[in-house]
Amino acid sequence: MSLDTLLKKHFGKLVLALLAVTAYLQAAGTNQLLGGWLFGARADALGALPKKSPDVGALNRQATKTASADPIIERNPFDSVTGPLNAKPVEEFPEEVGPVDTNPLTAPACDGVTVSIITESPDPLWSFAALRGPSDPAPKLHRVGDTLGDKTVAYIGVNPASRSPSVWLEAGNALCQVQLFGTPDAPPAARPTATPDKKAAADSARAAAVPSDIANKIKKVSDTEFEVDRSVVDKILADQAVLMKSARIVPEQKDGKVVGIRMFGIRDDTLLGTLGFQNGDRLESINGFDMTSPEKALEAYARLRTAGNLKVQINRGGKPTTVDFRIK
Repeated sequence: MSLDTLLKKHFGKLVLALLAVTAYLQAAGTNQLLGGWLFGARADALGALPKKSPDVGALNRQATKTASADPIIERNPFDSVTGPLNAKPVEEFPEEVGPVDTNPLTAPACDGVTVSIITESPDPLWSFAALRGPSDPAPKLHRVGDTLGDKTVAYIGVNPASRSPSVWLEAGNALCQVQLFGTPDAPPAARPTATPDKKAAADSARAAAVPSDIANKIKKVSDTEFEVDRSVVDKILADQAVLMKSARIVPEQKDGKVVGIRMFGIRDDTLLGTLGFQNGDRLESINGFDMTSPEKALEAYARLRTAGNLKVQINRGGKPTTVDFRIK
């Protein structure tokens, strides 16, 4: 088919296509003319404008001032009781602590702990003490390193400040002591001169004297025989710390072996003196229980309340002597 024939056949369609192209070009030109007249901007500048909304966060980061809710948080206008929500905690400074007394001789008494028997040895590991804690039904033997409740036995020996056999217990950094004869007293104040206080010595001697209600119930039959009212036994065991305060007992060794317990500080008006003991006597056994053995000594102590007769074997001036006590 020739070109002339095709043009004649599709002439209407060709005219419509040319009209559409012409209308598009005319509309584009009209838009550019109106844009320049209304906005005073070039068409290429208008075409470069962003088509999306701007990033507010990015604009804030580029600006000199950024949006913040800190003023509202600081003032907290919605809750006047709580106050600022970003308040910093107040820095607390620890209170100044005064000097701590680290002298073991003046350590306080252990609460709820009592001691019945103390056997001291030159080797601390071989020293024993019969201790009774708050929850213990009866005394039990302890040595250095053993535990008693939440405490540990630190040392067993004599406290020279109070002249009493003592047991030191520790719990963490705290130290306390249990004395066989009395509780630890406050250390005496320093005196300007070395002159002894005679009045204080007299008061101490009177305090160690046996009370009359106990002395009157101890009947001396002979130098080695005594009758004791049973009610006195309970009172002595209950107040032994006060009644035995002036006495001092020291285990005595011979050839490396403990042969007895030497007793010092005994006067006629003290409890031991009233019971017929003399200063320097060496206690060896009670009713056959060897006092050189901590286990036997504890067993003898446990039977004192119910015993009807006591035979105490002592060594006086190098000679064996037996003192009999009839308990009625």
